[in-house]
Amino acid sequence: MNVVIRVNDEIKEKMIEYYKDKKRDKKIPYVVFQAKDEDTVITMYESGKVMFQGVSADVDASMWGILSEQNKDKNTTPKENPYHNCNSVGSDEVGTGDYFGPIVVTASYVTKDDVEFLDKLGVGDSKKITDEKIKKIAPEIAKRIKYRSIILNNSEYNEKYTKDVNMNKIKAIMHNKVLYQLINEEKPKYDYIIVDEFAREQRYYSYLNGIDKIQKNITFMTKAEDKNLAVAASSIISRYIFLKEFEKICDSINIPLVKGAGKDVDTIGEEVVEKYGEDKLKEIAKLNFKNTERILHTMIY
Repeated sequence: MNVVIRVNDEIKEKMIEYYKDKKRDKKIPYVVFQAKDEDTVITMYESGKVMFQGVSADVDASMWGILSEQNKDKNTTPKENPYHNCNSVGSDEVGTGDYFGPIVVTASYVTKDDVEFLDKLGVGDSKKITDEKIKKIAPEIAKRIKYRSIILNNSEYNEKYTKDVNMNKIKAIMHNKVLYQLINEEKPKYDYIIVDEFAREQRYYSYLNGIDKIQKNITFMTKAEDKNLAVAASSIISRYIFLKEFEKICDSINIPLVKGAGKDVDTIGEEVVEKYGEDKLKEIAKLNFKNTERILHTMIY
């Protein structure tokens, strides 16, 4: 499926920032950038047109189209969004696009009484907030709201990842676990349970086949961290935990690792292998990423 939208300069800058860690290295004439986000390829042209290609192209494009329309209407505010000023449970993950560092999933409970507090802190999508601000506001959020987090280190990830257990299945299991724990242990009174959509609802629940404790009644939406404060808070707490774990790994090997999965990551990966051997990658890196092939200069089967 191909979807093309036109964006203004403000949305253009937001998209460049949002996809900065998912950009492809190749240069294409008249193209600002090309990136891959899950199963969608995003190509931004100098003309202001953006093409989305993939199974979920319409879903990914719709969010930016909505943002573009909202930008034209200055009277539209977050509080007009029914998912903003409400009691909600939301979950989000961090680390799935990083070669080094764990995957962290957090579920949070935000009440209407928390909305003003979180708005004043500037709570939103963690990918659009600097690491310095994350480190400052995440502890304040964690003191205010109830949440549950789970960390999957890369050693465990590499054991779980197979042809039958892909990244989305792993994410679904982790989201379900933190949501079920939070809701059943804290008994929150909520209007919505929201998950930042990384798979269609039917597919999400199919990933949970064989699991006894499954959280139902979930609202799935794209770019949910921009629409719902519980998801946004989860994104920030997850990012905070990720940063702390990332720093621990750097300290343990005495090498400053790089986030994301670009060519600079390959250079650091080669340094890790040279210093500690290939087995160290199994411990600190996601081996299914293409970086592994480039680092080892061989095909990984």
